[in-house]
Amino acid sequence: MAKAASGTKARRKKLVIVESPSKAKTIGKFLGSGYKVVASVGHVRDLPKSKLGIEIENDFEPKYISIRGKGEIIKELKKEAKRASKVFLATDPDREGEAISWHLEYLLGIDESEPCRIEFNEITKDKVKEAVKNPRTINKNLVDAQQARRVLDRLVGYQISPLLWRKIKRGLSAGRVQSAALKIICDRENEIRAFVPQEYWTIYAYADKGKGFKATLTTKNGKKLVINNEEEKNAVLRELDPKGYIVRKINERERKVKPFAPFTTSSMQQDASVRLNFNTRRTMRIAQQLYEGIDIKGRGTVGLITYLRTDSVRISAEAKEAAKAYINEHFGEEYHADNVYTNKKKEIQDAHEAIRPANIEIRPEDIKDSLTSDQFKLYRLIWQRFLASRMSPSRFESVQAVIENGEYGFRASGSRLVFDGYRKVYPVKSDDDKDKLLPKLEEGEKLNVTKAEGEQSFTQPPPRYTEASLVKELETLNIGRPSTYAPIVNTLTDRRYVKREKKTLNPTELGFIVDELMENYFKEIVDVHFTAGMEDKLDDVEVKGSDWKQIIRDFYGPFSKELEIADNDIEKVTIEDKPTGENCELCGRPMVIKSGRYGDFVACSGYPECKNTRAIMKPVGVKCPQCGKEIVEKRSRRGRIFYGCSNYPNCTQSFWNKPVEKECPVCGSLFVEKKTKNGTLECSNPECRHRE
Repeated sequence: MAKAASGTKARRKKLVIVESPSKAKTIGKFLGSGYKVVASVGHVRDLPKSKLGIEIENDFEPKYISIRGKGEIIKELKKEAKRASKVFLATDPDREGEAISWHLEYLLGIDESEPCRIEFNEITKDKVKEAVKNPRTINKNLVDAQQARRVLDRLVGYQISPLLWRKIKRGLSAGRVQSAALKIICDRENEIRAFVPQEYWTIYAYADKGKGFKATLTTKNGKKLVINNEEEKNAVLRELDPKGYIVRKINERERKVKPFAPFTTSSMQQDASVRLNFNTRRTMRIAQQLYEGIDIKGRGTVGLITYLRTDSVRISAEAKEAAKAYINEHFGEEYHADNVYTNKKKEIQDAHEAIRPANIEIRPEDIKDSLTSDQFKLYRLIWQRFLASRMSPSRFESVQAVIENGEYGFRASGSRLVFDGYRKVYPVKSDDDKDKLLPKLEEGEKLNVTKAEGEQSFTQPPPRYTEASLVKELETLNIGRPSTYAPIVNTLTDRRYVKREKKTLNPTELGFIVDELMENYFKEIVDVHFTAGMEDKLDDVEVKGSDWKQIIRDFYGPFSKELEIADNDIEKVTIEDKPTGENCELCGRPMVIKSGRYGDFVACSGYPECKNTRAIMKPVGVKCPQCGKEIVEKRSRRGRIFYGCSNYPNCTQSFWNKPVEKECPVCGSLFVEKKTKNGTLECSNPECRHRE
């Protein structure tokens, strides 16, 4: 790039370009008057939306264009670059950020040998100033790794999606990772539907020593015992000698429970889902805010966490020392442990640290007033998780008793927390939280058992996926990358392939149709092993400098043949609307059930001539306390389930939680089911809130 002309002080400023305005604001305060920090507001060049944008005949050369609507931003960036004595490209420290810098380098006419790229894993004053002192050239391997994914995803999405439009319905899409994720969800649903429950019984013996305890029957003649039905259970109970329970062995040991590793993007998304009830999109949006900087009272704008897109559990030596000092000062040396965590993939995934607080001394409670409720919850979770990862294991005293009754063997166990360790800062809800003590037992001791009885159970089908468990499965199978998990789930729901019911992801009829078509004609796209293998090849572009176009060549040959076969063989699929058995009150034509963005609804079959629609009302078996009509389940405009009077708009009674046919003994209002694990009932009156 040509050197800036000498002149006013403003012309001698150095220019720093980042993606977001909030990030620009934070960094600008750190660098001072000698720098100007501006934002590109994301990507500035990309493949065109209106066409494929890849010259297949020209060895898959991508045809980038300036993004529509970015003309003024690009013009302003060029103007500022001409004025500057030096340009620094400070986009995010990952493949996507490297590609944005590469496109900026091209648009601004910066020579590719110019060291203009700076990166930092945390937006703090020291790290930003250090980065400015150590610029480098654009990493072409990172750029090519991003290009390879972009081109591959474009080839799949822009060539299968039109096929789905023609053969099924408009508005559908397919994708390299999206379709594999849909198959995982559909396969699980098929497992659930095919599942046949199996009966089994568990026999317990209740001893009265101490405060009393129960032992579980586990073996017969030293081999695992399975009781399949009530007849077998009764036969075993008849063979047990009521006075023949003898303690044969006592095992005492100390059990240690190690802390979890610090957060990766995936584990953060999972934990935020389970602990905070955040979906993946919400988690990533809030984490981005915490990374880019928050205006903290008395501190100014501060980046609170390290970079949020990472597969690494590595922690810098500096961060380890800071955590050690904090733990020793606030909890004592016995609470610190130099724990070692390893990455699942040791090459590409170690580019960044784990997600951690940029400064462990900034405690969540101290800055609560400067954060939104969501920011505080997520920052506290990240802060606690990181600190816990540098702390000692929890220790339990564990006792197990082996009890015999003739040829039958029982086991009873107890435990007690003797040292909380990392749980001091990172609560873990489990059976270990409560002491389960056994009375003092001696080997050879006879026990007085007051009763022995059987309990019937049935095997359960595998659970449906939640966002958290789907993210975990995708990570385990090496499908996609942390930054793609949130968009995958959103795309599946937006396309109505999957619907959320409470926390579970349930495939729709449309989802099954698309999945079956993909499996029949594009087996490799939906095959989890192929998709995982492709991820490894794409990673090799970054790590080993593999030829990204060769990966595309190898893929596209078979894929293009599959496209041709699918287009010729697939017949038009008709998805019939389900009739409701009633006629439209406006035009007399049949009413049918249709699928929309936020679930099913009732509509006139004469659309678009008749646009009569209404929500599907599901009675919950409770009468409205105001007018006596039925309370029904509804959906808000944003898709959230709530419960309202069927007499709306004449009656506006509504509840966010499901009401039950029970009145509060304190104020007489209806109880609602509060969404807690123990199913607590709570009074619907906000001024009462009595619970049972």
